Amino acid sequence: MAAHDADAQVAAYLQQHETKGLLRFITCGSVDDGKSTLIGRLLHDTKLLLDDQVAALEADSRKHGTQNGELDFALLVDGLAAEREQGITIDVAYRFFGTERRKFIVADCPGHEQYTRNMATGASTADLAVVLVDARKGLLTQTHRHSYIVSLLGIRHVVLAVNKMDLVGYDQSVFDAIVAGYRELAAQLGIPQVQAIPLSALKGDNMIAASTAMPWYAGPSLLEHLESVRVEPASAAAFRLPVQWVNRPHQDFRGFAGTIVGGRVAVGDEVAVLPSGRRSTVARIVTMDGDLAGAGDGQAVTLVLADEVDASRGDVIAAAIDPPEVADQFAAHLLWMGDERLLPGRPYLFKLGARTVGASVTEIKHKIDVNTQERLAAKHLELNEVAYCNLHLDQSVAFEPYARNRALGGFILIDRQTNATVAAGTLDFALRRAGNIHWQHMDVDKQARARIKHQKPRCLWFTGLSGAGKSTIANLVEKKLLAMGQHTYLLDGDNVRHGLNKDLGFTDEDRVENIRRVAEVAKLMTDAGLIVLVSFISPFRAEREMARSLFGEGEFLEVFVDTPLAEAERRDVKGLYAKARRGELRNFTGIDSPYEIPEVPELHLNAGDADPATLAERVIAALEL
Repeated sequence: MAAHDADAQVAAYLQQHETKGLLRFITCGSVDDGKSTLIGRLLHDTKLLLDDQVAALEADSRKHGTQNGELDFALLVDGLAAEREQGITIDVAYRFFGTERRKFIVADCPGHEQYTRNMATGASTADLAVVLVDARKGLLTQTHRHSYIVSLLGIRHVVLAVNKMDLVGYDQSVFDAIVAGYRELAAQLGIPQVQAIPLSALKGDNMIAASTAMPWYAGPSLLEHLESVRVEPASAAAFRLPVQWVNRPHQDFRGFAGTIVGGRVAVGDEVAVLPSGRRSTVARIVTMDGDLAGAGDGQAVTLVLADEVDASRGDVIAAAIDPPEVADQFAAHLLWMGDERLLPGRPYLFKLGARTVGASVTEIKHKIDVNTQERLAAKHLELNEVAYCNLHLDQSVAFEPYARNRALGGFILIDRQTNATVAAGTLDFALRRAGNIHWQHMDVDKQARARIKHQKPRCLWFTGLSGAGKSTIANLVEKKLLAMGQHTYLLDGDNVRHGLNKDLGFTDEDRVENIRRVAEVAKLMTDAGLIVLVSFISPFRAEREMARSLFGEGEFLEVFVDTPLAEAERRDVKGLYAKARRGELRNFTGIDSPYEIPEVPELHLNAGDADPATLAERVIAALEL
């Protein structure tokens, strides 16, 4: 009987822990504010460390610690060798722990400015943020920056942990001044819930229980607040399921797998598949534990629909009575995390949930001074800058404003060349003008225009340094094509800047827009059935790849006219290189602005191998007319 009671107690204990709520939170703030120490102290004082972990902490504290041989709780979290050696946090460190009342997943985020992207990663899934402030230093730039990101990513609950109170003599006036300043900042950022707690993570004051060193503070300890705070993450009221995988184990089963990110669904409910808008009803809700009659927010399910509806990874299945919006242009908040600056017009990949499409920032409305919240004009964004932008996608996506649904409103931008994540952002609303523009059907198409000219439309894109010989070779190629009866047009960089692009200068931003416009014109000319020759320096790979993406298979030939810089300077009949060397011409390619050599051009012309006429013949041969 006793064994039965023991088993029942164990089962009840396990059931209690299975049903406990989960709180995800982050610690953030400036360098050396004590974030890692705070988490280490929580783990230690909640008795969640095993004996061998305590022994390892004691050994590490003697070897790497910064507390004169005493326990250095930060070492429980700073797991990377570089972190221990330098005494800093570099990567986001996730730790799991639990108490009788709640389970926790905590992300310790780096404080250094260069690791702001890591902080944003940790904040993207958090319900609450613990913002640490060193009582000796007060509110710093990183405090403002991290708080802005907390606000941007929709975290509505903040614990202002004023740490190292022991180093200011537990002075209440120091605490009160910091709290007053932060509440003013929180009001500007729209953070509605701020719980301020004075503490010493190193000494344990107000970490687990009330500290006798600060009798003037009557609020909860940090752990008490974390156990009791009520957080309700924003989620759509109506049903939403982003499709992560089309499950087709055999020909008699086709289901759409994903995690529900809003609302509930039941068998028989009418749903819409977006962005296509096709409708059906739910025939089955399949899970690992068998079929369900209904399912709700947070559950991973596979939906089987009553009809053969075309849906794929990245589509959204939603309640037909209240579907999310579909659009391809947005106003969005953006945190730039790339080492290379953001340039409007440059092509990136946009990833929203499981859906990835092409995108570009069409306009930076303003960037934000994180210290003052002032809106500043900007033509580009540097690392860690935040801004409000307009986005344009090359395909429509289903979305909801981030404030309503994180899963359908939070996105990242990816560099097409390196595949690195360069930005994180939140969608605010769709630009309504996007819905007023539609493709007009034309009965006469590119093929019809090409047939009457008896040729295959092409774009020959000549790229290379100024003085490389691009225009000379392109001019000879056009003359030869014209003699062969081909219909052509030559777009030359200098000539276009006298008209279409006369409003553009030579900054990186203007160069991007210069190539974007010319690429669109070249596309229209190929649609007209022409062989168009484009002779532009076009120094950046990203823009040349953007131009290539506008054309069909085999229509775009990149021709790299490869001339050494010294030779290009020797040929410089216009004296441009000399002016650039004297500092009279800014942003001159090859001198103070880079030229990114094509990696795999269709044609590589080494200008030192032959004269321009011979090189032109090689281009003609490559066309295979």
